[in-house]
Amino acid sequence: MFDAELLGQILAGWLRTRTGPVPARPRRYRTVIAVDGKTLRAARRPDGGRVHLISALDTATGIVLAQVTIAAKSNEIPAFAPLLDAVAAVLGDLTGVIFVADALHTQTEHARQVAARGAHLLVQVKANQPTLHAQLKRLPWAQVPAGDRTRDRGHGRRETRTVKAITVATPGGIAFPHAEQAVRVTRTRITAGRTNRETAYLTVSLPAADAQPADLQDWIRRAWHIENRLHHVRDVTFREDLHQARTGTGPPSSPPCATPRSATTASTARPTSPAPTAAPTAAHTTSSTP
Repeated sequence: MFDAELLGQILAGWLRTRTGPVPARPRRYRTVIAVDGKTLRAARRPDGGRVHLISALDTATGIVLAQVTIAAKSNEIPAFAPLLDAVAAVLGDLTGVIFVADALHTQTEHARQVAARGAHLLVQVKANQPTLHAQLKRLPWAQVPAGDRTRDRGHGRRETRTVKAITVATPGGIAFPHAEQAVRVTRTRITAGRTNRETAYLTVSLPAADAQPADLQDWIRRAWHIENRLHHVRDVTFREDLHQARTGTGPPSSPPCATPRSATTASTARPTSPAPTAAPTAAHTTSSTP
């Protein structure tokens, strides 16, 4: 039988050999891998169910390093560990790699699985983890200076993103394994004179010396690469959601076949980390305003 996941692994390995020379990287540079799931809307399993996939994207190159088909009547959570193993098969080693994912993957077992492989996890915290979310909201954010602030203008709106980070002593700090820092991101958007403000909370398993607020700002924004550089390209350029494969391994094998061109279609991202600065204390006060 045709093995779609093996095909994806082979393609990812081949694509990595086709990337250009690696530019000089800052000392704190890390490979940042975005994780997210996707449903193929038109394709169907033999039982008539939809096909669900979870992918891992190298945000620096746009290469899909691994992709796992989610079992019928299941979800992304049980597929996370097999995805880590598939990424490790391509990279050879996950030590020092940072995985960024949405709130669905704010799971204690995910944190342990990532740490066991020598990697790190940056995840958003929402209501699916009510105790953790409440703990993060109660932290003394008003006393923490802004660590990093960026301002963008485009599409008729202005946006300011402010990052604050607090070192958390674990265990006994917050209810999440391996968490080293709690992070708050405040997004303020002004559109047609109207102001909208959103606040997001995250945890990261890297200490302040290895993850400055400017790094966190960059890594958090890279989480969107998997939407903009992979899912959007597949849906709009390749019209993947119109693909109506119905039998055998056709549905899950179609996306890996689109992956090479997806990687070359998406623009190359810039390196992650800025030049190193002195390690901050519990409340990180490094500030940069572009």
